[in-house]
Amino acid sequence: MSSKIPVTVLTGFLGAGKTTLLNRILSEQHGQRIAVIENEFGEIGIDQALVINADEEIFEMNNGCICCTVRGDLIRILGQLLKRRDKFDRILVETTGMADPGPVAQTFFMDEDMKAQFALDGLVTVVDAKHLLLHLDDSEEAQKQVAFADVILLNKCDLVSEDELDTVERRVRGINAMAKLIRTTKAAAPIEAVLDVGGFDLSRALELNPEFLAPEYPFEWAGLYRIESGAELVAGACGHDHHHHEHGQGHDEHHGHDHDAQALTLALLPVPASGEDALNSAADKAVRAFANKPEHRAPGSALEPSMTPWKLDLSGDHAHFPIRVPAAGHYVLLTEHAPEEHHLSLKKPDGSPLRPMLSKHYEHSHEHEAGVASVGIRLDGQVDPSLFSGWMSAVLSTQGNDIFRSKGILNVAGRDRRYVFQGVHMVMDGREDAPWGSAERSNTLVFIGRNLDRERLTDGFKACLRQPA
Repeated sequence: MSSKIPVTVLTGFLGAGKTTLLNRILSEQHGQRIAVIENEFGEIGIDQALVINADEEIFEMNNGCICCTVRGDLIRILGQLLKRRDKFDRILVETTGMADPGPVAQTFFMDEDMKAQFALDGLVTVVDAKHLLLHLDDSEEAQKQVAFADVILLNKCDLVSEDELDTVERRVRGINAMAKLIRTTKAAAPIEAVLDVGGFDLSRALELNPEFLAPEYPFEWAGLYRIESGAELVAGACGHDHHHHEHGQGHDEHHGHDHDAQALTLALLPVPASGEDALNSAADKAVRAFANKPEHRAPGSALEPSMTPWKLDLSGDHAHFPIRVPAAGHYVLLTEHAPEEHHLSLKKPDGSPLRPMLSKHYEHSHEHEAGVASVGIRLDGQVDPSLFSGWMSAVLSTQGNDIFRSKGILNVAGRDRRYVFQGVHMVMDGREDAPWGSAERSNTLVFIGRNLDRERLTDGFKACLRQPA
């Protein structure tokens, strides 16, 4: 490991204290230069603004589905970091609280380039002692975060009794008896226990789940074709109900797998030969391709092989897209959803059907918490602190069981510093933070949970703003 760049992954369910731990690490006088990679769940990113002393070292992954796009995003960002290798000594990856840590760990074992350059030093899971038991039974992600950890911080010990703490610890130990467990308040763990773990325990992870290194892909289907110029892709809006996707309907809006009958994301990659090895190689390469922002294509637009995926407009009954290839040969088409969902087919230059030589469906092996979604609110204006306090108290007291996480940065009237608040279920904490300085003053709030009413939350917050005189 001495010749590789050490990487520490910080994980833990929503509101457990990951960012608190990250800030503590960045504030310590340990003499190490740290690059930070953030990933968030939701439509508005806010965690980057809550991380201190690392403005130039924070890289933010896309808000796509953590299980499907994270490997591509992570590979892309790690590649960028390698270009400035002299600027840092190690890397911290803070995952979204909704994350299964498996795909993050996979990155450092499955991709040959990443395996040669980086070493996964350890997976550190922060556990909320007060709220963990609310989520363990119905959250596969929370269970995996505990199960695959090398170090577990049993955090927020000051919020529970000794008996409650013992109960939580026994439950955690029942899931993972091998990890080093440290009881903490405000994530105050010894830095050396977090940063120098000595290596992620891959063998134990495989014992727990033999499919631990089975990759998740950001596409559902791949087909190997022999294509020549003049071929055409034809697709039409789906006339039937889409199949239920295992991510859960509450994730569709924010995770890229939107099952939009009017659009489809896909990529076309050249391969040197036919056969299953060529198909599998293209699938691994496409992980990086789908991490790139897709280019929109209207009907009639030409499609060419590229590492940039396309998002096709399928608003018409039948959309035609000519395919232009530099030379006749073997190509793999990879589609976000199964071709039959969009009546997708390829045609030869003479108009006859072009069928794949090989094809493969990719199933997603896990489920996210059903119905979990995020509501992001961004508004200008000055917040009346008493109105906001009363409104948030009312929201959390009536909806706190459904609101897993709340957080925000506010422009409070009469104050020159940002006001930061963070909440977990019914527990909320707020404080003044850095001065606004020359930054544009605005208000950003994020709620993550179930049964969230966007219009009601937005209107409630608007009522907390002071009206111009």
